[in-house]
Amino acid sequence: MENVKKINEQLAVAGQVTPEQLRQAAQEGFKSVLNLRSPEEEGYWRDEQQQAEALGLRYVNIPVKVDTLTEDKTTQVLEQIDSLPKPALIHCYKQMRAGAMVLMNVATRQGLTPEQAFAKAHEIGFDCSAYPQMKEFFAHYVSTHSNTTEGTTS
Repeated sequence: MENVKKINEQLAVAGQVTPEQLRQAAQEGFKSVLNLRSPEEEGYWRDEQQQAEALGLRYVNIPVKVDTLTEDKTTQVLEQIDSLPKPALIHCYKQMRAGAMVLMNVATRQGLTPEQAFAKAHEIGFDCSAYPQMKEFFAHYVSTHSNTTEGTTS
């Protein structure tokens, strides 16, 4: 499927999906979709939930705005990612928010350092330096929420 980056066997990210891409996602075995776009954003697909559910996909929308992103909102999104039926497709407009959220989820659950998480992001094809505000938030969140000290993978 075009416009999709597979993060691992359970999670993939995309920019704004089209009706055809949603059908492809269902055909490829995805079980759920998490949309991080806000209804106020230009190009927001208003029928996405209806289309996703008609295809048998669980659909959740949690609007995320980079300029007002908080630790609480991030924790809410990461907990939602954990609870989604897998495999899950997480999307936004251009993959930046979706990629950051999924990589923060992976990093905090696997006990990665921010540097290890950035290396993983680079391997997948994300340019973290293009979004300095998000990169700074990402590093802080991962360093304070990673399971490196607890030794768990919850």
